[in-house]
Amino acid sequence: MTFTDSEPAQAPPRHGTEPEQTVFLSFHIAGEEYAIPVARVSKVIEFDCLTKVPNMPACIRGLMNLRGAVVPCVDLGVKFGSTAMELTKWTCVVVVEVQLDGEATVMGIMADALGEVIETSPGEIDPPPAFGTRIRVDYLSGMVKVGRKFVLILDIDRVLSVDELLSVELMLTDSRTNSPAKGGLPQLAMSESGAEGRTS
Repeated sequence: MTFTDSEPAQAPPRHGTEPEQTVFLSFHIAGEEYAIPVARVSKVIEFDCLTKVPNMPACIRGLMNLRGAVVPCVDLGVKFGSTAMELTKWTCVVVVEVQLDGEATVMGIMADALGEVIETSPGEIDPPPAFGTRIRVDYLSGMVKVGRKFVLILDIDRVLSVDELLSVELMLTDSRTNSPAKGGLPQLAMSESGAEGRTS
């Protein structure tokens, strides 16, 4: 499977009186499948390398250089109480946009593997389960049935909370201040290579 620099699949245009469709992109984290609206995804890229940043929450694995832009990458497995994600050949980064004080902020979500594009209608989205999930219920906006399984829909703005985004904003401000004149990532710490720890 190749998803380097890939754009999320778009649903074909619909005409007439067909029901409105809601489109999600799913991905796997720590043995669970989650989904977020495709409209919030800018692209999916292969995990490459990160620059580690001192004194940041453990769930923020570091900074990624995305065509000259500094993008923080979040390991949601850690945020959800699991261990740090093990890097494999399937590890990818889902690049999303979230709002911070009314300003769009680009962040990367590390995933064990990409899932699928899910097309459904608003009426087929159920409320999140009151119990039995590995993560806090307030991190979920609902769930959708896909075949014989249920996929949990993340409330991405709540998952990437205000407090966490404020920490990210401080990190970005510092990185811009210390970046070399020609751009690129600041040399804050040793790099974490995507090749390290991958399995064949």
